[in-house]
Amino acid sequence: MSTFLVLYRSAVSAAEQMATADPESGAESMKAWMGWAERAGDAIVDLGSPTQSIAGGEAGSFIGGYSIMQADDEAGITAVLAEHPHRAWGGTIEILEMLEIPGM
Repeated sequence: MSTFLVLYRSAVSAAEQMATADPESGAESMKAWMGWAERAGDAIVDLGSPTQSIAGGEAGSFIGGYSIMQADDEAGITAVLAEHPHRAWGGTIEILEMLEIPGM
């Protein structure tokens, strides 16, 4: 089983998205996320949280949040993330495999 760091990228920061969202659309977003999380089940190690950049990064490219997930391989993690709501809202998802540190 491999572990993956999943980064949710968007053109707008998570802080700005949360500050400008009305309560109804915020609730709908959470409902979509939690529905996806339920379907993903045991693939989720840590659902994660929104993030805020404090230094560096490219202008217009925000990492709005993360998750830590597990799957047998690249195809498995790709399948779990295929219907993720973040993509429906125009965001992109970056998947990084977490490698073991040699000698540890």
